[in-house]
Order: sequence, then structure tokens, then C-alpha cells
Amino acid sequence: MKMASSASSSSVLLLLFALFAAAAIASPNSNGYMHLRFYNHERILGSGPYATVVYAVERTSSSSGAGFGNIIVYDNLLRTGVQPDSPIIGRNQGMGVGSSLAENSGLTNFQLVFTAGEYNGSSLALQGLFPVAPLGTVFERAITGGTGKFRLARGYLLTTEVHSTNTTLTGQLDAYITFR
Repeated sequence: MKMASSASSSSVLLLLFALFAAAAIASPNSNGYMHLRFYNHERILGSGPYATVVYAVERTSSSSGAGFGNIIVYDNLLRTGVQPDSPIIGRNQGMGVGSSLAENSGLTNFQLVFTAGEYNGSSLALQGLFPVAPLGTVFERAITGGTGKFRLARGYLLTTEVHSTNTTLTGQLDAYITFR
């Protein structure tokens, strides 16, 4: 009887060790924390047939899209750098709703869909406010989940608009991710 108990204890310890080892492999590092930086490249709302941001509903005329009740949809490129010819690693696909009566912000709900590189086939889900603010303003949105290598992701995304022309807008995206 003692022999069975000893074998049973060894099996339980081996199983626990295997579970801890698997959990360590699944985490991006020993702290379960990851920081990623990439750049969102968009063609500004109203910049012609190649725009990557368009009105789905234009209730209020607004150059920023943040007019109260307006709905915009977008499909922007994610690149490794600020340069327009940087390698493409995915897409920023989502929608924004002008949710402020003062027309100074909107609510966004979007997915960062990775199509190349280490995270190909994975995505991050995000939501939060997008303020109408000067170039260089930092704002934060919540990471609410993910798929693939980002399954069970939580965290936040800091966005800073770093370059602008009459037809393009480039934002630096810093994702700070933890895993449950």
C-alpha cells in the first residue's frame, strides 16, 4: 500500500511539473509581460478612393470624423516603422463613433490583425477613446483580448500620432500586454 501511495505522489508531482513547464513556455517571458511597437499608417478620411478611413454614417459634418453620431470604419496598414515603405506586419481594422457632444473625441473598437512575422495569424482586440488632439499627444486604449499568440491578453495600448501630411497620418503604437 505504501508503494502505491509513493507512486501516486510521484505522478502528481510529475504532472504539476509538466503543467508549470507548459505555462512557462506559453508566456512570452518569465513575467508574462510583453511590449510591442509598430506603426499605424492611414490615408486620412476624405482623401479619395484610396482612403483607409471612411464614413459609414455622416450625421454631423466634421473634418476629424468625431462629429457626434458619426460612424467611421477603417482598415489601416500596420508597419514595422514610420516610413511608408517599412515592412507590413498586419492591419488595424475597426470602427469609431463620434461619442462626444463637444466633438473632441470618439469611441473606437478595433482589431490589430497580424499577417506577417512572428505573430502572423494572431490578433489583439482593443477599445477606448480617441481624442481629437494635436500631433504628439499620447492617449491610451484597453487591450481586451486576443487570438493565437495573444490568447488571454490584457493590457493597454499607448498611441502617439508622429507624422501627418494632407492625406496621411502615422501613429506609433506601443502595446503593453500581460497574460492571465
